[in-house]
Amino acid sequence: MKELLKELCACNGVPGYEDEVRHCIEKHVAPYADEMITDAMGNLLVFKKGEKPRKEPMMVCAHMDEVGFLIRRVTEDGMFKIVAAGGIDPRILVGRRMEVGPQKVPGVISLKAIHLTTAEERKQAPGLDTLYIDIGAQNRKEAERYARVGDYATFDSRWVEFGDDRIKSKAIDDRIGCAVMIQLIQEGVPYDTWFAFVVGEEIGSRGAKAAAGRIHPRWGLVIEGTTAADIPGVAEHERSCFQGGGAVVSLADRGSVYNRDLVRRLTKRAGEEGIRWQYRASMNGSTDASAIHLAGAGAQAFGLAAPVRYIHSASNVLYWPDAEEVLKMARLVIKEAECDD
Repeated sequence: MKELLKELCACNGVPGYEDEVRHCIEKHVAPYADEMITDAMGNLLVFKKGEKPRKEPMMVCAHMDEVGFLIRRVTEDGMFKIVAAGGIDPRILVGRRMEVGPQKVPGVISLKAIHLTTAEERKQAPGLDTLYIDIGAQNRKEAERYARVGDYATFDSRWVEFGDDRIKSKAIDDRIGCAVMIQLIQEGVPYDTWFAFVVGEEIGSRGAKAAAGRIHPRWGLVIEGTTAADIPGVAEHERSCFQGGGAVVSLADRGSVYNRDLVRRLTKRAGEEGIRWQYRASMNGSTDASAIHLAGAGAQAFGLAAPVRYIHSASNVLYWPDAEEVLKMARLVIKEAECDD
């Protein structure tokens, strides 16, 4: 699964431009799928027939998109002004290498040099409106040979394995969820299951709403990358989850309150099977579960995630053993979710 994740993270998939990611996934799941649908939103919906049918549908979901940027203006001197697609802290951007537009032109995010700033300006973090991408163009006409207003820009961030079983890359949120789902499709499932690789989560779970509206799931499993806060500057009691603690299970967030009976039953089974897991001890953020649990007459949703440091940046960091626990927990949820009567 690690090589699969590496391949997925190398793809670019800013909201609205998930095609490259979808094509990569299609290649890996087509030989194993019983049905594949690409809907009008760009979601890839894969039906995998199990050893047994379900009484009602189950939908397993991960999002293909990653945080990035859209070009909002090309300046006369050939610079690209940008707007964020997804939640990004501008403080992490200065000096970042970028890929711009369909030609993946190399560039760098910058702002005026320190020698040109006032003392007052140096006291403040730069806002996104002060930043630009420089691709080395001489003027607007030359820059527009490579990208135009509305094209995307994304982090140019290579995959690095380092330290104690850790991985650094862009887009681990949520290519880890996509990789887990591909693995599950390839190895087979005990019950009929829909797998939804969805678009637009970073801008409001738009793809998941359409997918859930089509499938009308009774049970939903969302697989994500979530914020690992085991880092300097965060008090221990404020750490929502930590690396090395295994799969992360949510109780509630800003978009969902997860079914407590389902959570308790499945985490008890996980403990019995020796799966390492931890609760997500915060309410911040939202996932595609916010759309899934409202579909049709309503669904019981289970929120599952890998703890990832520095999400929504160019350098997501994953501890690989945690990813393996997420896969184990996902298998368990698919097998046990229906047994709720």
